[in-house]
Amino acid sequence: MIRLLLRSALCLLLVLGSAGCWNRRELNDIAIAVGLAIDWDPSGQYVITAQIVDPGEVAPRKGGGTATTVSTYEARNQSVSEALRKMTTVLPRKIYLSHLQILVLGEALADRGIAESLEFLSRNHEVRSDFFVVLSKGAKAGDILNVLTPLEKIPSQKLRKSLETSEKIWAPTHTVQLDELITDMVEPGRSAVLTGVKIEGSKSKGKTREGLSSITPSGMLEYANLAVMRKDRLAGWLNEQESKGYNYIKGDVKNTVGTIGCGGSGTVSLEVYNSKSSIKAIIRDGAPSILVSLTTESNVTEVNCDVDLSKQEAVEMLEQEAVKRTKEVVNSSIQKAKKLKSDIFGFGEMIHQKDPKAWAVLKEDWDAHFVKLPVTVEVEAHIRRTGTTNKSYLGQMKGGG
Repeated sequence: MIRLLLRSALCLLLVLGSAGCWNRRELNDIAIAVGLAIDWDPSGQYVITAQIVDPGEVAPRKGGGTATTVSTYEARNQSVSEALRKMTTVLPRKIYLSHLQILVLGEALADRGIAESLEFLSRNHEVRSDFFVVLSKGAKAGDILNVLTPLEKIPSQKLRKSLETSEKIWAPTHTVQLDELITDMVEPGRSAVLTGVKIEGSKSKGKTREGLSSITPSGMLEYANLAVMRKDRLAGWLNEQESKGYNYIKGDVKNTVGTIGCGGSGTVSLEVYNSKSSIKAIIRDGAPSILVSLTTESNVTEVNCDVDLSKQEAVEMLEQEAVKRTKEVVNSSIQKAKKLKSDIFGFGEMIHQKDPKAWAVLKEDWDAHFVKLPVTVEVEAHIRRTGTTNKSYLGQMKGGG
């Protein structure tokens, strides 16, 4: 009995000794990638750029450091996974992708097709899919990750935060994660969009700390509206108005500011703080159509015309101007998507849900049907607050009073 108890105790000690983080990795053994860029070289290879964070430079310390908080490394290969492993020839640690913040895809890669380049990231168990995917515009994806940024020590963190903020308070941008992108590429009746990012200013000076020494940085990263994909290839770009129209239709406008007419000369600026959208598919005799219904709530933020907002008829006139302007924005996005033959709104998916039999016929040549698809836009606009004054003092100044 005593021997049996001793054996049991020994087994218990062995089990307890093996518990804990058995697969943990020490910080000194890994290179934490916060940003990743994928470009395509005409020679037939992927060009992978990894932005690696230096924990020692990020941590606060007295006197500050003179080195940059991140470093970038580049490798080329016929597959993404091999290129990442190849980086160990210049980087003495294996790249760790669990803390990835941003993935930048090159415009040349998007012209060729992005699907194959994403396969490794979607399959790798170490990669969380909560990072954002964006598309470079007018520059290589690797160049984007080489630009240092003010305010944020880690450029990839800046790109993530800026995209989140601009989506919430501006609207022509859109956050897209890897799972959403793949779903939009493979599902029939819908196409993907990606927010574009470009370099404003000097690309070469933006790589150095000297570029941050002036009050206006020499090179800055700026988001540039939405890229429209057809399957996994770049079909074209939406402008600022069209990008905002896309977000209105998708119900993703959380807050934005726009300018409307004032019933004559001058303008009024409105802050839209609430927007709701519904999409309804209609099938009649096998022919589909779409009804988009929008409701907006806004406040007056600027008045540059002679209007008395204490009068109800004046407010109603501005609401009609808001309806007119919102329809223009939304219809411009629909027309551009039709021109690019890419159903970025998921109208086909709505038709599928409404009438699977009709969709079985339409999906075989949906791009052609989408171009001719009748879409009706209905808008209801409400102005809730007009500010602290009913009439702008600008009218008094012009009148000489």
